[in-house]
Amino acid sequence: MTPRRNDTSRWAPPKKVGVLAGGRSAERAVSLESGSAITAALVERGYEVQLLDIAADPCACIRGAEIDVALIALHGRWGEDGCVQGLLEAQGIPYTGSGVTASALAMDKVQSKRLFDAAGLATPPWSYPATVESCLDLGLPVILKPRAEGSSIGLGVVRDEAQLQRQLEAAAEPLLAETYVGGHELTVGVLGAGDEAVALGTLEIRPASGLYDYEAKYESDDTLYLTPAPFSEAVRARLMELALRAHRLLDCSGATRVDFRWDTPERGVTQPMLLEVNTLPGMTSHSLLPKMAELEGMNYGDLVEWILGDAGLKVR
Repeated sequence: MTPRRNDTSRWAPPKKVGVLAGGRSAERAVSLESGSAITAALVERGYEVQLLDIAADPCACIRGAEIDVALIALHGRWGEDGCVQGLLEAQGIPYTGSGVTASALAMDKVQSKRLFDAAGLATPPWSYPATVESCLDLGLPVILKPRAEGSSIGLGVVRDEAQLQRQLEAAAEPLLAETYVGGHELTVGVLGAGDEAVALGTLEIRPASGLYDYEAKYESDDTLYLTPAPFSEAVRARLMELALRAHRLLDCSGATRVDFRWDTPERGVTQPMLLEVNTLPGMTSHSLLPKMAELEGMNYGDLVEWILGDAGLKVR
């Protein structure tokens, strides 16, 4: 479904657009790649743009740039978790994406899964903090992942008890354990907020290794991306309905990407399992949201302009 058009004229020159990228998280490299691509697209369309790497001192960097609007291309901690959103709210600078609370909830996999469970949205059984006993109760194999990282950083499948013991002992922080769901890796793009939010499309990811980890996302050219996801209209409609429910449950806005695993949906065997909502999806050459937008007639520049046009302050 095509999203509503946004008014981007309010950010035309002499207004200054700041693209916030880099940052301090483990996803810094991905963020810089997203930020560079976004900046190039906006420059090509005539905007006055600064690419701001806010790693060292975000407050001073943003204040010194004297921008009128912030397009956030940060990923992971300090950028996707509500911290930068709160800083921009305090400075009165309109920004793209979700607000402080929605960003924090979506980034925190434990809190978001509690909300999914309470709302009746099927998500893989999980435990936190993961222990040998809790993982064995879930049943191997399990997925171990950090509570608050993106881009599949730190994610791994554990298939036996010895491997489980090693990974838990080596972890620098408590991990979230989740029952491993085989089958299809699926994602849905969403644009907008509340009742006006629309599902942009569906996509299936087929990594050559079988696991959509950091390497499959950003370093491998062997990962296949199929859009729309190659299933019936009914299956795709179900995925989009669930994605919208998750997006609205967390009170997200702007552009999000909602991830699922679904074991044999073509046979109707199981419900799709909701994994997470990404409030600042990647915008690199390997990223999924631009691929789904293109199928809806939005090229990369169109998508960037839509995101910019949706900028605003969220705290009222």
